[in-house]
Amino acid sequence: MAIRVVRLGSPRAKGEGLRLGTVRRPPRGVPKSEFAARDYYDVWLPDLAPSEALVKLALHAEDEGGWRAFVRRYRAELKRAEAQRLLALLAALSRDSALAVGCYCADEARCHRSVLREVLAEHGAVFALTTA
Repeated sequence: MAIRVVRLGSPRAKGEGLRLGTVRRPPRGVPKSEFAARDYYDVWLPDLAPSEALVKLALHAEDEGGWRAFVRRYRAELKRAEAQRLLALLAALSRDSALAVGCYCADEARCHRSVLREVLAEHGAVFALTTA
C-alpha cells in the first residue's frame, strides 16, 4: 500500500484509500456531509496544514525567494511535536494501508503538499507510483 498526494476535489484514483485533507479550511459552499462524496476528503487533518500566516505568505510568493521562505517556515512548523507524531503515523500507515493527502491548489509545485510529500518521504513513507 502507499500514500498518494492529490488535489482535493479531483476524482479519486482506483485503490486510493482514505483521503486526508491537510488544509486549513474546509471547502467553501460544500455541506460537511458531502465532503467525501464530492472527492474532497474523508478526514480533515488541519494539523499538517500551514498556519494561516504561512498560507498568506505562500499565496503572495511571487518569486523563488518568496517560495523558499514559505518552505523554510512550513518545515519549521512541521517540526512541532504534534506534527511529528502525525507524520510518523502516516509514514507507518503507508506501509500497510492506502491513503491520500491533499490540498486544493492546482499546481502541486507551488503548494504545501509538495513540501509535505518531501517531509513524509524523510519519515520513511511509501508512495504510490502515480498521483492525481
